[in-house]
Amino acid sequence: MSDLLQKSVSVLRERGLAAFWRKSRWHVEQRREARNYQRWITERESRATTSDVGVLERKPLISVIVPVYNVDERWLRRCIDSVREQIYGNWELCIADDKSHGKHIRKILEEYAALDHRIKVVFREENGHIAAASNSALELATGEFTVLLDHDDELSPDALFHVAKEIVDHPDTAFIYSDEDLIDESGRRSEPKFKPDFSRDLLYSLNLITHLSAYRTEILRAINGFRIGTEGSQDYDLALRVLERIDESQIRHIPRILYHWRAIRGSVAFDPAEKPYAYDRAREVITAHFERTGVRASVSETFWNLNRVRYELPDPPPRIGMVAFGSVEAIQSDYPKVVIEHAFVPNAANLNRAARSLDCDLVCFVNSQLTPSTNDWLRELAGAAIQPGIGAVGGKIVDESGRTIGGGIVFGGPAAVRPAHAGFPDDAPGNMCRNRVISNYSAVSIDCLMIRRGAFDEVGGFDENDFPTSFFDADLCLRLRDRGLRIVHTPYAELTGTAWIRPREESELADFRKRWSAVIDRDPFYNPHLRPDGRTFAIDVE
Repeated sequence: MSDLLQKSVSVLRERGLAAFWRKSRWHVEQRREARNYQRWITERESRATTSDVGVLERKPLISVIVPVYNVDERWLRRCIDSVREQIYGNWELCIADDKSHGKHIRKILEEYAALDHRIKVVFREENGHIAAASNSALELATGEFTVLLDHDDELSPDALFHVAKEIVDHPDTAFIYSDEDLIDESGRRSEPKFKPDFSRDLLYSLNLITHLSAYRTEILRAINGFRIGTEGSQDYDLALRVLERIDESQIRHIPRILYHWRAIRGSVAFDPAEKPYAYDRAREVITAHFERTGVRASVSETFWNLNRVRYELPDPPPRIGMVAFGSVEAIQSDYPKVVIEHAFVPNAANLNRAARSLDCDLVCFVNSQLTPSTNDWLRELAGAAIQPGIGAVGGKIVDESGRTIGGGIVFGGPAAVRPAHAGFPDDAPGNMCRNRVISNYSAVSIDCLMIRRGAFDEVGGFDENDFPTSFFDADLCLRLRDRGLRIVHTPYAELTGTAWIRPREESELADFRKRWSAVIDRDPFYNPHLRPDGRTFAIDVE
């Protein structure tokens, strides 16, 4: 029996016919999205030109570093040629060969070094693996910024122009990353990663940065480059150590496909199982990051060998005040300190009144018509909610057939707010796997929202005047974000049932659009190449 058939039978047995058909439609939609990406490349992808380069106020030198080891001649030439074909000319290519066995490597590198004075090459006397080779390449770099490139991958022709433009337009920039896709042996591109703007909690779940990544060179030197012993996740470790040195406002995301990751046999792009040790190393470097920054948390394996962060609760644990609305049903939990107040009708005034009546450290608003999937859901929310940099935490809402119906909130389109991954099967990865791992959104739903009582009071609770019946949860989260606090969504606090139906009040919608027009026009946790209305996270080819 094929794997696909086995999975189909399993879904049918465990969740019933409705879930089976939903899963089947999902596979059809995935194939449609693959076709839509080819259409997007043809019809919607835009590239900068040499005339765009001419209007830059200055042209910073950009170093591209490439560690090389026993790569096929075809891919090495394509990698180097993709740099030489850049429309932006002020670059240097710094290559370190890690004592390759193949004689063709030295021949090719010497050929290119003689052909173009911007290409620098060093041949290491001993094999030191990728971190050491990357450091050797970094030693050659004299550019203001350094771009990382693997020896069998390709840059888009305008990649370095867009990096330079970010540097010029935003002088305080320290760290840049872009969207990316895969490219096969025939040059066919697939599986785009249309990323959100910087999401710290998603970075802890998976390597959000990967490709293309660019760093201010002086920072890389200050942290002594790549850390030996992190091979397999050396880029991940580098990003985390740079993050410790800068402010998040210095991180720039370029929402363009600027990097093509080669998917060939032997590469992680082709099969993640090719380098299983890389996943253990990833959890090691995240753990080391938490130790350096004083965060008490553990990192374990989760879906697709990605990462799950569990924050430790203090002893004694914080007191939770639960504001339940919708009914007087009991909410199951093994959390030791919970007091409950009922709001019945979920409007801003009722929720404020109930929350302010509670003597607690954390307030959890929850739709009591929902049933938690596990008893530790409050622990999951509380661990994140007590972190100083986090403003609010939301859980994942699914219906009885296992379809995602709420949790994270995406901004844009006629309704202004939409549930993230609405309609996705709850076990579907979603955009950048965010339907299955901890990540950030601009807001989370009142269906399951936890916040520190102090933070709730500091922002004045829900806005009863402008958003008395609708948008009060989204508005609260956006005001928390304005104070520099992260909004976190965790699928490990999952509740099943019927989500709160947001009333459509036209006056509130108009006020919400006026107050938060910037985030509605460009949600930092969405991507401009995805549809602004309809089903979230579909490629925009309309």
